Amino acid sequence: MNRRDFTWGAAALGVGIAATGGLGRAETLRDTGVTTVSDGSLSLSRAFLLPNGIPDTASNAARAAIAASDRLTVSCNVTALHRPEGVVIFDAGAGPNFMASAGRLSETLPQAGIALADVTDIVFTHAHPDHIWGVIDAFDDLLFPGARYHIGEAEWDYWRSDTAMASAGSERQNFFIGARNRFDAIEARTRLFKPNAEVLSGIEAVGAAGHTPGHTAFVVHGAVPTMIVGDAIANDPVSFEAPGTAWGADHDPQMGAQTRTRLLDRLASETMRFVGFHLPAGGLGRVERQGRAYRYVAEG
Repeated sequence: MNRRDFTWGAAALGVGIAATGGLGRAETLRDTGVTTVSDGSLSLSRAFLLPNGIPDTASNAARAAIAASDRLTVSCNVTALHRPEGVVIFDAGAGPNFMASAGRLSETLPQAGIALADVTDIVFTHAHPDHIWGVIDAFDDLLFPGARYHIGEAEWDYWRSDTAMASAGSERQNFFIGARNRFDAIEARTRLFKPNAEVLSGIEAVGAAGHTPGHTAFVVHGAVPTMIVGDAIANDPVSFEAPGTAWGADHDPQMGAQTRTRLLDRLASETMRFVGFHLPAGGLGRVERQGRAYRYVAEG
């Protein structure tokens, strides 16, 4: 990537270089086998993410906190599921070629006690750079050469589509080129799935389109079910206090808002634990109803 590609790529996701901290720390939900490991952090442009301004339905405290800066610094939380046969991770982080503040997974997984060779499967929520570019290292070699890869068929088809690439505009071409490069590297070991499929034993794919056309959430079933929501629920507090807000990072903001509300309703109704890729405190928590809106309750 040249400097222009880097700058636009950051703007397209609303990201930029941000300071990172606590990269060695892993957050764990007790009795679930689920851990989140930091891939670093991003700094999100408020003007890009909230093109219509801060929603009136957000609380005064939330509005004041958001208005305090024109950028929002967020975590990147990669979820690891510990199973007897090995470790499944959800998304692979940004890798070394996206931005300096992210792409730390090769460091933080071992710090969390997970050897790269322990990873048997990688399940993708979607193919944005901060979620899939990390499958290869700085030498374009697979970081997890023994792993199998799983991605939604609609997501795969979108990034492979010449029509979609052409309609995305010249500035976004780098995202397509980057996704296709990673797809080429993993294709021989990749399995495609549709919504509602059992991706792996006990892991249910939940259609969550909007952020991207094939964005998928996943429910890890067991004694304590946990949903990995990817970027469908991406901000605390706006995603919870004003879930109908059009989110600038979404491919289809209206569909993204509908998906977000549907997932929040399910999480609150079923009191299900969940992980958000860009939420604070490792992204692990629950959703509680708060009047006609919701509230994020972090727990590790």
